[in-house]
Amino acid sequence: MRINIYIIFFGWLLLFAGSEYGYGQQEPMRIPSAPLFRDPVFDGAADPCVIYNHREKTWNIFYTNRRANVAVQGTAWVYGTHIGYASSADNGRTWQYRGTLDLEFEPGFNTFWAPHIVYDKGVYHLYVTYIPGVYNVWGGRGRIAHYTSKDLHKWKFRSLLELSENPLLDATVYKKPDGTWGMWYKDSKLGLTVTAVGKTPYQFTPVPGVVIGDCGHEAPLVFEYKGYYWLLTDQWEGFGVYRSEDTETWEKTGVILGNRGTRKEDNVRASHPGIAVTGEKAYIFYFTHPGWEKEGGWADESAKLDAAGVLPHVYKYSVIQVAELTFENGTLICDRDKPFDFYLPD
Repeated sequence: MRINIYIIFFGWLLLFAGSEYGYGQQEPMRIPSAPLFRDPVFDGAADPCVIYNHREKTWNIFYTNRRANVAVQGTAWVYGTHIGYASSADNGRTWQYRGTLDLEFEPGFNTFWAPHIVYDKGVYHLYVTYIPGVYNVWGGRGRIAHYTSKDLHKWKFRSLLELSENPLLDATVYKKPDGTWGMWYKDSKLGLTVTAVGKTPYQFTPVPGVVIGDCGHEAPLVFEYKGYYWLLTDQWEGFGVYRSEDTETWEKTGVILGNRGTRKEDNVRASHPGIAVTGEKAYIFYFTHPGWEKEGGWADESAKLDAAGVLPHVYKYSVIQVAELTFENGTLICDRDKPFDFYLPD
């Protein structure tokens, strides 16, 4: 009788332990918030780049901090922007706004767009589109500025990269399989992606020709996943997906996020991708303009201005979303409406 009582007692202990630690049952899915992040100061988070801070043991989103709630004329709200950032100490579940980076290196009120950061030998390298001044109509010559940091907070200006006399945008940098560094960026005069190469991440030499030229686009993004190199572009109606085995020649394999989603503030087109690959998982980050896209987008820009020539806030604010990429039949696919487990490991 006493033996039976002991068996029952230890059986209950094992049952409760199994409930506590997940034995015999599936762990609950960690579904991310939608939107994942909304800037609490200027309300204009765009062009996300996601990277791990090895010192703080946090994940960080860096983004173009558009001044969506500032009443300025014309397009001035997308100029005069700094790079904002937010961090997560709980593996991506919640995000804390950390402020903006001090990147000024010459006099004036200047513009910084589209951050891209890589980590190499204990040093973070930031590549960002730089335009002197502020414009209330689309203009200015974009160049690629390079900075370095040891902690992702304080940055040292290195140079304006000598790449082209044409206006440039949206640089992405990745270490190629031969050990050199590749940079892919938009030549705004051509409206297409071109490339440069360097022996180190400090200097790059342009490579003649066009890399991606099948349609107009911006925001090229290069990364490795599932045994291939991938290049995504923002075609303004989804992201073009290109695959390579060597980062030299690219084959288009599809378009993702071309359909509008159903999550909160995700029911408009996805813009400017960022990526985090963690083992077998790949998460794609992007921003949306919920109010703007519902009302026709840039094609109807002038009709939305008020009597003072100011675009109302509802059209300007933007948020950052995240979805999961999956590899199927030789390409990448993404269902932004499908629930998925979101966890950024240390």
